[in-house]
Amino acid sequence: MLYTLGEPFEKMLKRLSKVDTAYAEIVDDGFHTLNKRRVEALNKAAKSRDITYTVHCPFADINVASPSKFMLNASLKRLKQSMAYASQLDAKLWVLHPGLVTGISPFYPGREWHQNAKSIQLLTEAAKNFNLRVAIENLPKKYGSIMKTPQDFARLYAETGVDAGIVLDVGHANLENQTESFITQLPNKIWHFHLSDNVGEVDQHLGIGYGRINWEDFAARIMQIDFKGIVMLESVFNLEESFSKLQKLFA
Repeated sequence: MLYTLGEPFEKMLKRLSKVDTAYAEIVDDGFHTLNKRRVEALNKAAKSRDITYTVHCPFADINVASPSKFMLNASLKRLKQSMAYASQLDAKLWVLHPGLVTGISPFYPGREWHQNAKSIQLLTEAAKNFNLRVAIENLPKKYGSIMKTPQDFARLYAETGVDAGIVLDVGHANLENQTESFITQLPNKIWHFHLSDNVGEVDQHLGIGYGRINWEDFAARIMQIDFKGIVMLESVFNLEESFSKLQKLFA
């Protein structure tokens, strides 16, 4: 439901009632920030439509690698609150953004990676109390992400052994020319896909077929790895057309 994030929560609910899908991802941020009343409304909608939710964590001003103890603690507190609401929605997955490089990172080389790994460990442990599965989304280097390549994720797994999957955002991966590498190097760790198109320069969230991503090649690759997770459309433009194209691709 990212395409509705600029709209009031009630309008998002109305749109949700008209979408022909078995899965919907709720973004716990902005106008759609979860609370008790909204969780109740979403559960009612899910029951009437037989929809299963995934929840995208808050990401505005959130940094799990923050060098500021006060800001880091605020981020972790907010994320754990999101987990609690995701659990009440019986979410199939909770999507986490990795940490970000900051303006003072050059003065403390490697510290942001260490804090990112430590925070992810804390959050995956906390998720067990909420009966949630956590998957980490790849973010582009140009947006300051610490984890953008398969090598970054492999390093995290090797150093921490965390039980977390990967949300492979194909739009993000396209900016780094990393889609094929993720699918071939870490196929068993990919639990979830975010799909939108772009021309390879910025994360435009275009409709499927409106950028330069080869979607036929992508579909063939994930069929080869026998992917069993959720393919989530994350375009914010040409939604119905994109949904139809994806249905044909995976028919």
